[in-house]
Amino acid sequence: QVQLVESGGGSVQAGGSLRLSCAVSGIRFSIYDMGWYRQAPGKQRELVAAITRGSSTRYADSVKGRFTISRDNVEKTVYLQMNSLKPEDTAVYYCNANTNLPVRDYWGQGTQVTVSS
Repeated sequence: QVQLVESGGGSVQAGGSLRLSCAVSGIRFSIYDMGWYRQAPGKQRELVAAITRGSSTRYADSVKGRFTISRDNVEKTVYLQMNSLKPEDTAVYYCNANTNLPVRDYWGQGTQVTVSS
């Protein structure tokens, strides 16, 4: 059974920091590309940050320089360090695991991040 369990969300004031974690089980974590997505009320889900199985990273322009994605293949966990948070970062954040060999795509249940001004 594949599970992606996010944690670390919460409420913080603008300028604060949070660290999200996504613990993964049931898959061979090291061969998966991992990503963090977010969805704000009334908006489409968008990619925030991604890290390949080779640890290459990419970020949405809106979070570059503030967020850092990382992975621990031993702990089978992906992290999202979020600094200098802004009210517009408020959303439900989702963890994603995907691979093309074979094609697989898994999602966590989401964790709420609320940033107040």
